[in-house]
Amino acid sequence: MNLYEFSIGLLKQHQVPGGSFPASPAFSAYQYCWLRDGTFTAYALDVAGEREAAAGYYRWVHKTIIRHLHKFYTLLARRQRGLPLSAELFWHCRYTTDSWEGSEPWGHFQLDGYGAYLWGVAEHVKRRADGDEFLTEIQESLEATVSYLLEFWQEPNFDCWEENGDRVHLSTLAAVYGGLQRISELLPDPRIAPACAEIRAFVERHGVANGRFIKSLGNPAVDASLLWLTVPFDLFAADDARMVRTVAAIEADLCTGGVHRYPSDVFYGGGAWPLLTAWLGWYYLQAGQRERAQELLDWVEAQADERGCLPEQVPEGLLFPEERKRWVDQWGEPARPLLWAHAMYVVLKKEMMRN
Repeated sequence: MNLYEFSIGLLKQHQVPGGSFPASPAFSAYQYCWLRDGTFTAYALDVAGEREAAAGYYRWVHKTIIRHLHKFYTLLARRQRGLPLSAELFWHCRYTTDSWEGSEPWGHFQLDGYGAYLWGVAEHVKRRADGDEFLTEIQESLEATVSYLLEFWQEPNFDCWEENGDRVHLSTLAAVYGGLQRISELLPDPRIAPACAEIRAFVERHGVANGRFIKSLGNPAVDASLLWLTVPFDLFAADDARMVRTVAAIEADLCTGGVHRYPSDVFYGGGAWPLLTAWLGWYYLQAGQRERAQELLDWVEAQADERGCLPEQVPEGLLFPEERKRWVDQWGEPARPLLWAHAMYVVLKKEMMRN
């Protein structure tokens, strides 16, 4: 089986007519479209040359943001009056495939997906012959997202694992920075450059311990999502000494062949994630270490089942094996296929082919 071609087909197959992507078509809790997962799925399709599929997703996000734009104005009005801002007032991190909010309790306030949206649009536009026209089509949601992120980037919110909503997370800041930085090249805004400089200074001042970057303010642990600081959001270079030490900590503390999320992860026992393994390979390609990237790509390919489907995680080197059963009893086996996992495989495979 050609896993690369299969993955592209799988992503296209599960894109709904309106443009969104359910996180996993076979996992009951993952029928929503997350902006984070969806943007990297659209990016994978973009790098694979599937331009209109990617465009459909960004049009869906645009429509979704416009539908819920009133919430941003409510937040601004409450802030100006000195009223409290509850988490439910913020834009959600995930929506039904027809752009409505979910009603279940969830850690909805997550900023990283909105930063990723801006970044993804910038990546998409540069690949289009009619990029200016497409940009104009969705400009209202882009400008609203810029203002939203500029207003709230310092607010504690849930991380990319939908945990720790009372903290500020470095991977989230990287996504905000990367999105603002990239979209400013297409839609200049005088507020963006000073804000990006402030985000970088904030991370350098509060997000470093023992010579490396930390998971979140007040938590010095390592987290594989710290790779975002370099790929793809370019907050710090691959050869920045603090980034090199961060990756060394990921290798030492989180890599057992595949890459785990963070040392205290108990979700399904804390298995290894194909999407993070591909991400580490992406970093190594940018750092000029192709051989290590190939090893990680080989590991990802080995996790596909007989159908070619990649899971969210595999029970390799479980950090807390005693915890796995309770998650299986509650939800069944980990999500498979996970579209984000296939997307990151496509990204790494395509980068390997290009390099």
